[in-house]
Amino acid sequence: MRDKKVSTFRAFRNRNYTLFFCGQSVSQIGTWMQRTAVSWVVYTLTHSELMLGVSVFASQFPSFVFSLYGGIIADRYNRYKILLITQTASMVQAILLAILALTHHASVWVILTLSVILGIINAFDVPARQPMVTEMINDKDDLPNALALNSSMVNVARLIGPALSGLVLVQFGAGICFLFNALSFVAVLTSLLLIKLPPFHPPAQKKEIRSDLAEGFLYLKNTPEIGMIILLLSLASLLVLPYNTLLPVFAKVVFKGDAATYGYINSFIGVGSLLGTLFLAALKPGKDLKYILLWMTVILGVGLIFFSYTANFSLAMLFSAIGGFGMMSQTTLCITTVQVQSDKKMRGRVMSYVAMGYFGMLPLGSLVTGWVSQRIGAPNTIFYQGIISLVIAAVFFKFLRSNKLNKKEAELLKESV
Repeated sequence: MRDKKVSTFRAFRNRNYTLFFCGQSVSQIGTWMQRTAVSWVVYTLTHSELMLGVSVFASQFPSFVFSLYGGIIADRYNRYKILLITQTASMVQAILLAILALTHHASVWVILTLSVILGIINAFDVPARQPMVTEMINDKDDLPNALALNSSMVNVARLIGPALSGLVLVQFGAGICFLFNALSFVAVLTSLLLIKLPPFHPPAQKKEIRSDLAEGFLYLKNTPEIGMIILLLSLASLLVLPYNTLLPVFAKVVFKGDAATYGYINSFIGVGSLLGTLFLAALKPGKDLKYILLWMTVILGVGLIFFSYTANFSLAMLFSAIGGFGMMSQTTLCITTVQVQSDKKMRGRVMSYVAMGYFGMLPLGSLVTGWVSQRIGAPNTIFYQGIISLVIAAVFFKFLRSNKLNKKEAELLKESV
C-alpha cells in the first residue's frame, strides 16, 4: 500500500513541483470563483443572453489575438520570470475588480474592460505556465505523474470553485468572490518565489517574430496528425463548448433558482470532468485513444441534448455531469495528444496554436451562442449544440478510426491525464 501511495504522488518528490502545485491549487479555486461570479453579475444586471456571450468574448478573445506572440515569448525568454509578471498582473486585475464591486462601481462595461485585460494577460501566461512543469521535475520519469496530478488539481478546483462561489454570492456578494481570487494569488507568488530553477539559457539565435510564426504554421502543415486534432478542438470550441455561457439562464429562468443554483450546475459539470480524468488515467496502454476521442465527442453531444430539455433539476444535474465528462475528456485528449506528438523546440508555438484554436473559438462561439439564444431560447440552443457535436464526430470519424497512436504514445497520453 505504501509503494502504491508513493507511486501515485511520486511527483511530489520534486520540491519545485510541490510548491508550484500547492500555489496553483489555491489559485485555480479562486479563478473559478471569479469566473462564476462575473457571469452571474453580468446576467443579473442585463438579463441578456447576448451580454453573457459578450462577457465570455471579452475575457477570452484577447487570448486568441495575442496567443501566438505569447508562444514565441515563452520559447525565447525565461518562462519563470514571465510567470511572475503574469501572475502579479492577474492579482492586480482581481484586486481592482474586488474594489469596484465592494464599492458598488462594478458596472457591466467596467467588468468587460477588466475581462479584456485579463484575457491579454492569459495570452502570455498559458504558453509559459504549461511547459514550465517539465522544468520543475528532476527525474523525468516523474513527469507523467506530475501532468496527471495537474489535471486532477484543475478538475477538483472546477468542482469546488463554482459551488463555493454560488454560496458566497448569495451570502456576501460578488465582491468577496473577487477578493478571494485576489488573495489566492498570494499563494501562487509565494510558491514561485520559493522555487529554485537552473539558470536560464536563451536560444542561441533569435529569429524575427514573423519567421517564428511562419515556422510554427509550416510545422503544423507538415504534421497533419497535430493539425487535424487542433481543427477538431477548434470546431468544438466554436460550435459546442460555449454552451456553458447559457448556464446562468438555466439557473435563474429554467430552474427558478439563484446564484447557488448556478454554482451547483457548474459543480456537477466539474464532477463529470473529474470522473473523465479518472477514466482517462485508468486506460490501459495500447488503447486506440483517437477512437476514444470520437466517443467522448458523442457523449458530450448526448449529454447536452438531454440536459437541454430536462426540467427536473436532479436529473438535469446527471446530464450536466455526463456533458462535463465528455467535454473534459475530449479537450484533454486533444491537448495532450498535441503535446505528446509535437517537437520539443516547437512545443511553445504549437501550444500557442492550440490556445488560439481553443481560446479564440470559444469567445466567438459564445457571441454566437448568446445571439442565437436571444432568438430561439437557451434550451433550443443547447439542444442544437448537442446535435452539432454528433455531426463533428461523424465528420472526423474516418480520421479518428484510421490514425492510431502507437503503444508508446498511448502510454504517455494515458499517464499525462
